[in-house]
Amino acid sequence: MGGEGDNPMAPEGESAQLARLILTLRSQGVTDPKVLSAIETTPREVFTPDLFKERAWEDSALPIACGQTISQPFIVGLMTQALKLEPRARVLEIGAGSGYQTTILSKLARLVYTVERYRTLLREAEGRFQALGLTNVITKFGDGGKGWPEQAPFDRIMVTAAAPSEPKALLSQLKPNGVLVAPIGKGPVQSLRRYTGDGRGGFAVETLAEVRFVPLLDGVAKEL
Repeated sequence: MGGEGDNPMAPEGESAQLARLILTLRSQGVTDPKVLSAIETTPREVFTPDLFKERAWEDSALPIACGQTISQPFIVGLMTQALKLEPRARVLEIGAGSGYQTTILSKLARLVYTVERYRTLLREAEGRFQALGLTNVITKFGDGGKGWPEQAPFDRIMVTAAAPSEPKALLSQLKPNGVLVAPIGKGPVQSLRRYTGDGRGGFAVETLAEVRFVPLLDGVAKEL
């Protein structure tokens, strides 16, 4: 991992903010050097609306189009670390959003399949992936709750919206020893849970933190 604030893509004046962010993540328990390096070298301002670009390196969630958000860097780091990614992993992401989390996953896995229900968000994210030269991200406009059965099974699955209950359809698309990380719950505060396959069709379930995510909705969005 490079030195604090050495991100060559960070504009002049943001290196100190980036260094503070990385130190903050470490102090909160995001300690995997590969995850920290992926965050450090991913230009969050690229994924942030113009109105909020000055806040791109804050450890806070920010609004994006379609009533969605770009997640807090701590939550991105926590969820990415919880996946226990391996370089050859095939990952399914539910909810591309701005593409920020997708980009970080793409630096740590062989292939990332991402499903987004808002066509506007998906088009914008695809433009960012192209601009950043990402070649291992495969996108789909669709209902994230149904996963991507044609590409299953996956080594890892990350859900970036709150499922109301155990996401059985997604768990069925995991390899026997796979890992799924998702916020679970119907209220404004949800439980971030990790499901780890036991190789026999069952799962060990751990609660990692309390989080706040937009809900995982059925179907695709109708946009004007």
